[in-house]
Amino acid sequence: MVRVENVSKAYGSLPVLRDVSLEVKAGEVVVLIGGSGSGKTTLLRCINRLETIDAGRIWVNGVRIGATEVNGHERAETEAELNAKRSRIGMVFQRFNLFSHMTALQNVALAPVMVQKMNPTDADALARRLLQKVGLGEKLDAYPSRMSGGQQQRVGIARALALKPKVVLFDEPTSALDPELVGEVLSVIRDLAVEGWTMVIVTHEIQFARQVSDQVLFTDHGLILEKGPPDEVIGNPKEERTRQFLQRILNPL
Repeated sequence: MVRVENVSKAYGSLPVLRDVSLEVKAGEVVVLIGGSGSGKTTLLRCINRLETIDAGRIWVNGVRIGATEVNGHERAETEAELNAKRSRIGMVFQRFNLFSHMTALQNVALAPVMVQKMNPTDADALARRLLQKVGLGEKLDAYPSRMSGGQQQRVGIARALALKPKVVLFDEPTSALDPELVGEVLSVIRDLAVEGWTMVIVTHEIQFARQVSDQVLFTDHGLILEKGPPDEVIGNPKEERTRQFLQRILNPL
């Protein structure tokens, strides 16, 4: 479903991703862990083409992202072409990014109408179903300012699902939440995993990663230093750097 091949990215002279490759199968949950600045969020943003890449190639659902190949030659995509491809990729951000002047229902119904030209009545019905799915059936008419952080993030998840994407990317979806609100968001993501959604998740919630993931990737200084099933990478890491990171996260004192 997602293939990243030899991707590199730098900000000026600072390398952020260094020759990164990975594959995500349909229905698989892949979790990225690693320290701040290790390249996790940048990798997600490159998959969604919110960041350009300096080298390498990326495919989602068999379609090249960021470039079009014609008769053996590459050309940069137009914004319209890129937006059409982005519609297959859901994104859940750290900071919710909801429209403050819109209700929960309006936030979720907007993209199907604007991007897929869905009938507004059908988009409204879809948004209602999705908000019910994430446990917000009673918050349809609430504005973001009247919702907790956990509720806002669940609206963000419903919005990401509204375009029926092939893959959903989660960029530290609980990092902006108070500790008591984290569980309600992780519960929704667990349910999506059970339903078979393809997901790539950046998180520091290590026990959650162990429970929900099919594959864990540990990133360090722009490299994927270790990858494998969660019981291996989290339960019995091979790399000393992975062990140090997990020790610091799981036993902060």
